[in-house]
Amino acid sequence: MSALKVNARIAIPDDELKERFIRSSGPGGQNVNKVASAVELRFDVRASSSLTDLARAALLFSGRLTKDGVLVIRAERFRDQEKNRADARARLAAIIAAAATPPKPRRKTKVPKASKTKRRDDKKRRAEVKQGRGKPSAD
Repeated sequence: MSALKVNARIAIPDDELKERFIRSSGPGGQNVNKVASAVELRFDVRASSSLTDLARAALLFSGRLTKDGVLVIRAERFRDQEKNRADARARLAAIIAAAATPPKPRRKTKVPKASKTKRRDDKKRRAEVKQGRGKPSAD
């Protein structure tokens, strides 16, 4: 296969991806015992030269990596090896694309004037109710 294209700036060459074909779990009869249709895709985030600094930092702090800094994706959704392989690559591309997009900056919001006025009016009303609970004055 060719390089895995994530976005306009990131393309991962095949030599940075390590695929291992393993037996899939779950139903499938004899086929599941004979054929290695599941795919374990490994991508070394620390050693990769194709990642941007932002994407690498986001992946390293994501908590999805092994102690060695390797991202492991196991794909066994399909009974066909090629479909599982394509699924694993698509999931890797989605994870890297999500890490490469910078977080949206938070904009501070103001409390509306109507809310402030309503809160003050409610406080006044409540204070009046509590004031009326006192002992009657001896006038």
